[in-house]
Amino acid sequence: MVKSGNVKGFQDFVGAEALKRAKIRKIILRQFELYGFEPAETPTIEFEEFVRGENSDDAAVSEIFSLEDRGKRKLALKYESTFQLKRVAKNQKLPYKRYEICRVFRDEPVSANRFREFTQCDADIVGAGAKDEAEMLSLVKKILDELGIASVIYFNNRKLLNEIMVSENVEERNRDKVIRELDKLDKLSKKEVADNLKKLGAEKILKVIDGKLDKFKFYGEIKNLKKLCKAYGVKLEFSPTLARGLSYYNGTVFEIKVKDSKDSICGGGAYLVGDVQAFGFAFGLERLSALSNVDGDGTKVQIISIDEDEAAIDLASKLREKGTSVNLILDKSIGKALDYANAKGVGKVVFVGKEEVKKGKFKVKDMKSGEEKFVSGDKI
Repeated sequence: MVKSGNVKGFQDFVGAEALKRAKIRKIILRQFELYGFEPAETPTIEFEEFVRGENSDDAAVSEIFSLEDRGKRKLALKYESTFQLKRVAKNQKLPYKRYEICRVFRDEPVSANRFREFTQCDADIVGAGAKDEAEMLSLVKKILDELGIASVIYFNNRKLLNEIMVSENVEERNRDKVIRELDKLDKLSKKEVADNLKKLGAEKILKVIDGKLDKFKFYGEIKNLKKLCKAYGVKLEFSPTLARGLSYYNGTVFEIKVKDSKDSICGGGAYLVGDVQAFGFAFGLERLSALSNVDGDGTKVQIISIDEDEAAIDLASKLREKGTSVNLILDKSIGKALDYANAKGVGKVVFVGKEEVKKGKFKVKDMKSGEEKFVSGDKI
């Protein structure tokens, strides 16, 4: 028997959940465009060596789905879309502000909030400075506020972390490993992380980070970004141990968590595209949908024809021209049509029968309150 169930870590989205996701996507797209970002579309499949790049030790890169085509070429499904900026940003006028909303794939263990296929909502500026970073953080906050998700933005700076490691004589070959250990502080105890840091010759790092950091040159970038964000009304929480595991970050890094929770919603930071400084972030649409109480935009009106199909079609066409979503029922009994409207969460039902056509007014039923009234077609 052919298996038709979902592969573990992959999902279908239909009905109310699909409508909710579409509404969230619409909100995100609107904000991206209000902030001057333009869309980009990139392939799902790339050459494996391009996908891996120079970051093969990063957890996300190690979890890519590899495949081979008929020509025996080694390919991979994309695990994100940031690496593709190396290609698409070429010859673009800087700053290049682009967004992409696409499916990405990671061959990782499946859990309640982790899937092997998910929709990533990504925005980046290639040719970005500190002022661009502040504006992008305000964009993130704007989206979350519109989705009704209370959040806190935690941030740090990789340059500051590197400066601290240099001051403590941490060997260069161990610095990325130290970064990854610091990133485990929200999962492991402080003692466990400290023991791991000791093996890397970085046992004093936590003590230094817990102390005063004003003496370090790059602490100035922390203060500057806070000041810039204040102009947007965005509050940042400095988190000196925040590292963001990906090795390509080279400046500001940030992570957004649900208020009063350890649950992460969004992350990003500064990195290089070639030799050009960039800044970006990404949301997972599934995570946003789980946290937001936004309702999807379902069908607003259902028209039921009672042996007056031409008039019903004409009314549906006029309402659609005005931008109203309409479901037209021509071949169901009134009872079944009303059951369908209830099942789909339709707001209003309009009855089109001989009496309605003669009077030029249609009976409109509010499906929530049950109230019925006669309304002219142009007032529906």
